[in-house]
Amino acid sequence: MTADDLTVIVTAGLVATACGLLGPFLVLRRQALMGDAVSHAVLPGIVATYLLLDTRAPLPVILGAGCFAVVCVLGIDALRATKLVAADAAIGLVFPALFALGVLGIQRYAAGVHLDLDSTIYGEIAFAPFRTWIFGPVEVAQSIVVNGLVALANLAFVYFVWKELKASSFDPEFSRTVRISPALLGRLLLGMVAVTAVTAFESVGAILVVTLLIVPAATAHLLTDRLVTLVGLTVAIGWICAGAGYGGALAADASIAGTMGLVAGVLFGGALFAAPKHGVLARARRRRVAQRTVAAPAPG
Repeated sequence: MTADDLTVIVTAGLVATACGLLGPFLVLRRQALMGDAVSHAVLPGIVATYLLLDTRAPLPVILGAGCFAVVCVLGIDALRATKLVAADAAIGLVFPALFALGVLGIQRYAAGVHLDLDSTIYGEIAFAPFRTWIFGPVEVAQSIVVNGLVALANLAFVYFVWKELKASSFDPEFSRTVRISPALLGRLLLGMVAVTAVTAFESVGAILVVTLLIVPAATAHLLTDRLVTLVGLTVAIGWICAGAGYGGALAADASIAGTMGLVAGVLFGGALFAAPKHGVLARARRRRVAQRTVAAPAPG
């Protein structure tokens, strides 16, 4: 394995780690589509930052994208508050509008500055080894530094609000009685999702970000009911997707991000079918046992 191969795998693994620390809470809160919404709705923020400041530096882009993430969340909440639009419909109304605005902005104003739709939506992780920073005698890929810092930030966020996230995810009504605001925590969580999505756009693209936010968490949720184990399994599954996806892409001469997403889907399918407690086979086995119990004649 070459240094470039390792850079690609580590970059994808760090993105999977950053996403895996947040994804379980989106799944538990039944906000999986919100992750998709926020990760797409920040696109006009990236364009606006470039147009206003003439830069694609990470910090200004994250701030600009974060503003549109807030707009997305507040817009969805405002539509929900009217009671005229269902929650899923509110998401489906707000994020396509913001994403379309970003697409138009890219095509009209940023098509010639490598802020194109292919790099933003699909990403090209194979280029990660060629964008580097030099720290003294050491040359490190930008994607490893940036995504590593985001993973650490997400770890710190989850660590410091673990009890609050746990309470508001499993029992929002109880959390309100102990003065924990599920709405505030939800907005903070989605803010971290926005930061994670923006920093990962250039290296892996929006589609793989959404995949790594949701699919490993949904897979792990089929395998365990303990929250700590769920988060750990989600991160581990993300790394498996990174390593196996890259190996599969090389073998098939296919898209790296696409193959990683395919591996994630295959792992979810396996868990859905064979999970020991929540899988299709386990449920069919329990139904057969229940039917035999009902059909068995009473003793005596």
